[in-house]
Amino acid sequence: MPITKTEKRVDINQRRIINGADADVMQLSPMKHKFAWEAYLAGNANHWLPTEITMQNDIEQWKSDSVLTADERKAFKTVLGFFTTADSIAANNIVLASYKHVTSPECRMYMLRQGYEEAIHTHAYQYIVESLGLDEGEIYNMYREVDAIYEKASFILSFNEGIFDPNFKTGTFEADQKFLENIAVFALILEGIFFYSAFAVMFGFQRQNKMIGSAEQIQYIMRDESQHLNFGINIINSIKEEQPELWTPEFQQHIVDLVKEGTRLEYTFAQTVFPKGIFGMNAEGFKQYIEYIADRRLTRVGLPEQFGVSNPFPWMSEAIDLNKEKNFFETRVTEYQVGGTLDW
Repeated sequence: MPITKTEKRVDINQRRIINGADADVMQLSPMKHKFAWEAYLAGNANHWLPTEITMQNDIEQWKSDSVLTADERKAFKTVLGFFTTADSIAANNIVLASYKHVTSPECRMYMLRQGYEEAIHTHAYQYIVESLGLDEGEIYNMYREVDAIYEKASFILSFNEGIFDPNFKTGTFEADQKFLENIAVFALILEGIFFYSAFAVMFGFQRQNKMIGSAEQIQYIMRDESQHLNFGINIINSIKEEQPELWTPEFQQHIVDLVKEGTRLEYTFAQTVFPKGIFGMNAEGFKQYIEYIADRRLTRVGLPEQFGVSNPFPWMSEAIDLNKEKNFFETRVTEYQVGGTLDW
């Protein structure tokens, strides 16, 4: 778009998540959506790379016939198969669709960081696959071959159809609600429910001192995804404040129904991962955990709980609390090159 010459200064009150003024260039001041800037700074402080983490113990355990059971191996590969698909879907949604409709400069800054983090996550899954010598065709085709993963991916992708259309633009009631629906599905369901149950599986391995290199990478990914989730929730709540006419009772019920459908799909996935149960976890326990997580997501955007259950996996709260230095002497430290030390 051509830049319009004007003597008028940017007014912070004209800044919007969507449909805002002065969206042609990314100028951060005056800053309105400070939550996005704080998320951007936190993302930079939390930077990590998969290759910093040693996989030697994981390789030895995977090759051993006595460490992992057949059910544990199936659960590990199924979760990895889901992850490889889900993060690429999330990245495409940010880069190819959501970004171009967002008019808040500070939100755009974080979305660029978020897109890069999704790339790191994709790198991490490939690092795990290569390190363990897994069948790449099996892992990367699970979204086509495993019904529970296919159904989740299809559900999420169905909400891209509108905002991925090159002719889609915000600015009407229907289009703005479509954009808000997309953000709600990706934040509350994909990153808020689908990812978290898969995280719990990996931390089940970690609690048994199994596949700890893989689990540590997933822990870093979870820290990033927690930030993505919070950012998405802040986006939803900001749009609700800036355009309250979109948040109709009918639309609220629609979001509740979508979260309930996402929860049902996750039940099916849990049954696939845990046909018999491992580490004291089974499909029924996961059903309760998924319902607990779903309620937490709904209340964060001002919607009522639907299940009213307690958290059966309280140790998941501990898994989120991760410091970058926690395994300083156990992981490979990368010295990042800056400034004049770069070798051109």
